Amino acid sequence: MAVVGQIARPHGIRGQVIVNPETDFPEDRFATGSALYVNRDGRVELVRVSSFRMQQGRPVIGLAGVEDVDTARELAGLEFRVPCSALADLPPGAFYRHELVGAVVELKDGTRVGTVSDVQGEAGSSRLVVQGEFGEVLIPLAEEICTSIEPAAGRVVIAPPEGLLDLNVRRQ
Repeated sequence: MAVVGQIARPHGIRGQVIVNPETDFPEDRFATGSALYVNRDGRVELVRVSSFRMQQGRPVIGLAGVEDVDTARELAGLEFRVPCSALADLPPGAFYRHELVGAVVELKDGTRVGTVSDVQGEAGSSRLVVQGEFGEVLIPLAEEICTSIEPAAGRVVIAPPEGLLDLNVRRQ
């Protein structure tokens, strides 16, 4: 399953929640009637969206059966997921976050840089967070740097400009 958002906190007293979306299509993903899944206490539960609106760039949604602020507060921090088969097809050259997390990042000569632990930013300004031997490295997700992305093989080949890897290392 793919993460499409996370419940930030309750909104109001009627059980609505604010969602930090992890989708480029929040209006579709969180539309009234949509089916989402949460993992609560080790159990995967189906939840249905009963109301939807956008506020300051984030979805505010109601969930069937969640009628008050106390119940909504218990949901804070839970991730909304959907089956990968429910994701929209992306145009060539675009990737879902879950397709890149876990991929091995290498230079063209095969030298291993590390493993993708996260993808930050939004379309057009994303960067790979790579955990490597020397700590965390941030690599812009740009065609001229990420020359080959093979999600099925779990591999990203990069051709970084001189100094990029040293500049972007965050030692831990």
